[in-house]
Amino acid sequence: MKTDQRDSYKLAHLLRTGYIPEVYKRSRENRSSQRVLRQRAFYVGKQTAVKNRLRALLAQQGEEIRGEVSGVENLFTEKGIELLQGLALPEREAKMVGALLKTYRHLEERISETNALVKELYEKMPYARLIQTIPGFGIFLAVLVAVEIEDLGRFEDVSKLHAYAGVIPSTHSSGDRSYHGKIIKEGNRWLRWTAVEAVWPALRADLDIRCFYDRLKRRKGANSAKVATARRLLTIIYRMSKENRPYIPHKR
Repeated sequence: MKTDQRDSYKLAHLLRTGYIPEVYKRSRENRSSQRVLRQRAFYVGKQTAVKNRLRALLAQQGEEIRGEVSGVENLFTEKGIELLQGLALPEREAKMVGALLKTYRHLEERISETNALVKELYEKMPYARLIQTIPGFGIFLAVLVAVEIEDLGRFEDVSKLHAYAGVIPSTHSSGDRSYHGKIIKEGNRWLRWTAVEAVWPALRADLDIRCFYDRLKRRKGANSAKVATARRLLTIIYRMSKENRPYIPHKR
């Protein structure tokens, strides 16, 4: 038998025994900021895809074209874009490059529109300024992490934060055997994207994080090392926030 009365009783019993987790309710202001920052993160992701597509297109050209762009450190500065526009490409490829550059500029304008809000949130959020001291986290990524987490007190320990961000491996157990697979699909994908996005600049800026990554890369491969490094960055955020202190690099 299935009735509203029976369903209500079962739900109340599950709630009493702790089998129904409490839903965290964000503030109205946080939800509003979250929507704007997620939109910006969406644009940043698309812009990265455009850059990768353009680089792939150039890699398919002749040796002369590849040699001309290989000496440019950043193709997406004003000087780099001028170089791309002046390349002696075949007609079809030239049109494709032009279309990609137009898309890149359009996304750049959309990203710039959110700069004022990001700066405003950064100035009034001490938590974001704390996160920004960690290598790999610029102002935008620091603000995005602070807004997505909002209240760190809702996580009992750092493993809960890892699970919330979705940077833990899936686990399948049967009897006395356990298998670990790819990272879970559940979790806050924006927080996961932010942690992973911060890995590469963190490797360039901090020797300890670089050594951690290289050690795991030798043992488990690049992808696993990247996820583990993202998880380590979240651990640093958690501990710094609990101790209310900025990031302090290890002294050698």
